[in-house]
Amino acid sequence: MSLESAPILNVARLVKRFGGFYALDGLSFHVTPGEILGLVGPNGSGKTTAINVISGLYAPDGGEVVFDGAPIGGVASHRLVHRGINRTFQIPKPFLSLTVRQNIEVALAYGRAAVAPPSMAELLGEYRLVEVADRPATGLNSAQQKMLDLVRALATRPRLLLLDELAAGLNPAELDWIAERIKALAATGIAIIVVEHLMGFIEHVTDRVIVLNAGKEIFEGKLAAAVQEPQVIEVFLGGEHAA
Repeated sequence: MSLESAPILNVARLVKRFGGFYALDGLSFHVTPGEILGLVGPNGSGKTTAINVISGLYAPDGGEVVFDGAPIGGVASHRLVHRGINRTFQIPKPFLSLTVRQNIEVALAYGRAAVAPPSMAELLGEYRLVEVADRPATGLNSAQQKMLDLVRALATRPRLLLLDELAAGLNPAELDWIAERIKALAATGIAIIVVEHLMGFIEHVTDRVIVLNAGKEIFEGKLAAAVQEPQVIEVFLGGEHAA
């Protein structure tokens, strides 16, 4: 990560309401090209909601989201893909009746036209999908579906990649392997936001973290410093679940 890079994403005073509930309540943060930023916090703290607003799944109710100098709050997800934003989901959403290869072909055809896409062989090989390339997505196991979800996002050549619990359900060897892949992606200049419950994984891959509670930031910095903060300790140990 270049510390001198200008942010590619700026989130300022972001608000998202569901009825009278504030899922995001004035959240502000930024991420720069090549940086891996972690969003952590207890269940219900607003992590996935933030990803959903940035990726265009939800429109914000206040504040702004600026990507590469242009406001994108409320812009539809498919338009954001063409601008260079893509994501994975907690529960992967491939085209189940299509093969792995066909799923990737759709994404390759739909990505940023101004940028040459990665090759099919490169994507299949890098993410361990060669042996299942011609298998319908419905026949994949959970880890393979997660990798297909990631590969479909990468096939569109994003400049900002949003990873929502990609590591959940992976075994220790798979966690180490995907952590290295994520860091390699960041080294190419992609800005990455990681939402994750596994703190060891977050510590391994992120440059810094934003700790959320009730839709607000309560800490920004290194995870090692976050766990020394009394407010952060209270949020995690006082809640029903640690995130």
